[in-house]
Amino acid sequence: MTDGATTVLMRKAYARWAPIYDLVYDKLTEPAARAAVNAAVACGPKVLEAGVGTGLSLGYYPAHAEVYGVDLSEDMLRRAQEKVDRRGLTHVKSLQVMDVTRLGFPDGTFDAVTAQFIITLVPEPETALDEFMRVLRPGGEIVLANHWGQPSGPVAKVEEMVSPIAKAIGWSSAFKASRVENWAQRTGRMEVVELRSLFPSGFFKLMRIKKKA
Repeated sequence: MTDGATTVLMRKAYARWAPIYDLVYDKLTEPAARAAVNAAVACGPKVLEAGVGTGLSLGYYPAHAEVYGVDLSEDMLRRAQEKVDRRGLTHVKSLQVMDVTRLGFPDGTFDAVTAQFIITLVPEPETALDEFMRVLRPGGEIVLANHWGQPSGPVAKVEEMVSPIAKAIGWSSAFKASRVENWAQRTGRMEVVELRSLFPSGFFKLMRIKKKA
C-alpha cells in the first residue's frame, strides 16, 4: 500500500473516531497526558503537540505556554478548535492539518515536542521521530506518552493474547519501547533520559528523549 493510500485510510478512520474519541479516551489517558504536558513545558514555553487530536490535553498547559498543535485529521482538529474557542485557551497559537512525518516548521523551532498515544500508530514512526528531532532546539526534549508492550514475562504473554483488542483501540503491544531507544541511539544526537511508568498500573509510560546541545 502506498503512503498516500495509507494516509487516506487513516484520515477516514480518524473521521469515524472523532465524535466519540473524548468519551473513550479522556479519563483513562488524563494522568499520562498531564505528565507529558508538564515534562514538555519544563523544557521551555514553546511546545509542538504532534497528533493533537481533539485537543484533550490543550487545557493542561499553563497560560505562559505557546502551544502549536498538528494532526492528520481535519475532523479531530475541528473539535480541538472548538475547545480552544470555548475555553479561551489563548496559549494555543495554532492548530494545523499536518503529517507528523513531514512537519512544516523550520529546524530548531521548539523547546519540546510531545506526542501522546500516537507514535505506535504512525506507519513510519522513525521518520516521525526524525522530524521531531529536526524541529527541536538543541537541549530540548521529545516527550512521548504511550503504551508499549512488555519485552518479556507473564505480562507480555497476556498482552499477546489481548493484542487484537488493544490494536482495535490504537494500542499495539507489539511495539516495544526499545524501538524508540534504538532509534535514539542510532541518531547519535538524542539520549533517552527517562522512562517512567504511569497510571493505570504502568500501562502507559512516559519517555523523555533529550537532544544533545
